[in-house]
Amino acid sequence: MAVTAAPTAPPRASPRGLWLDRQFIRIAVLPTTLLMTFIFGLPLIFSGYLSFQGWEPQLGLFDGKYVGLQNYEDLLSDPDFIGSIRLTLTYTFITVASELALGLGIALLLNIDLPYIAIFRTFLVVPMMITPVVAAFCWKLLLDPDHGVINWMIGEHIVWLGRPDTALFAVALVNIWQNAPYVSILLLAGLRSLPHEPVEAALIDGASTWQMFWHITLPLLRPYILVALLLRTIFEFRAFDNIYVLTSGGPANATMTLSQFTYQASFVRFDMSLGSAASWTMLAMSMVLCLFFMSTVRRRDAN
Repeated sequence: MAVTAAPTAPPRASPRGLWLDRQFIRIAVLPTTLLMTFIFGLPLIFSGYLSFQGWEPQLGLFDGKYVGLQNYEDLLSDPDFIGSIRLTLTYTFITVASELALGLGIALLLNIDLPYIAIFRTFLVVPMMITPVVAAFCWKLLLDPDHGVINWMIGEHIVWLGRPDTALFAVALVNIWQNAPYVSILLLAGLRSLPHEPVEAALIDGASTWQMFWHITLPLLRPYILVALLLRTIFEFRAFDNIYVLTSGGPANATMTLSQFTYQASFVRFDMSLGSAASWTMLAMSMVLCLFFMSTVRRRDAN
């Protein structure tokens, strides 16, 4: 009778070997850390410095006069800045809510196993693969009041991007068209990874399709929805490229979001101090949003 040898445990690494591994990891990521600090950290620190200076274009970079919180006080007393905050929050809410609703609906449709469904899933990524500036230029042609396809299809002459009551709607529509597929892909991945046992048990108990979706699918899909909500809120809050191409903040500040206000103050009026203060205010608001979502996710995980 053959005697099998007992399995031996793998040799444990020595403390010196573990120390060398940790040092190698730190050395390996050091070049990337230094590069990212140089690219993002230095401009961020310099903009923070400018936000407390009364800098003018004819002065040197470090020749501005220290004014304390005067730039931030000017912002809070500027009706255009206050209006841009309200507009940014409204725009973010509308676009994110629409992208989540539309993305979830598309994900549920594409989760059905039908012939050639993979082709439709492939077509879904086309809008998000287009560069935002290129997509905005294409939509600007489609929305042209004289030669655009949109007016030709509806049979009316509407200046979509030149009227305050339609400009924000048109800009939001372009953004939803391009970014809803991203939410769909994320939620579709979540749907494909959900367990089948709860659904099968609900079918045996006689649950309806709506009951299975509301009480089983949606709660299991909540982590993916929270991730999509967090990412899209951050990106929509600082949306710039498509708004700049389509309207540049107009007409009559109808699409003047925080990003547009910061750009106008910094690179059109060349008030770099006011623009830096606006950018730091925008950064602070973004961090508050991120902390809110992170606390929400942690409370959910704790429960």
